[in-house]
Amino acid sequence: CRDPDGAGPRLFFQRVPEPKTAKNRVHLDLQVGPQDREAEVERLVALGATVAWTTSDRGPVTTTLRDPEGNELCVS
Repeated sequence: CRDPDGAGPRLFFQRVPEPKTAKNRVHLDLQVGPQDREAEVERLVALGATVAWTTSDRGPVTTTLRDPEGNELCVS
């Protein structure tokens, strides 16, 4: 993934044969803004993620999800 303007960092995902055994291999925080958070959570759930919890204890409302392998990601 690349920033369309070329200013931001590149994001690369590499598949590995080993399953998750304990901690996440990677944890993404997706900041989409309060107006788009719910729609983005719904989109990710439709793709196979599950909602773990939603909180606002660190500022904006943030939903933590798990991908099909159990890795967590946050959407705020």
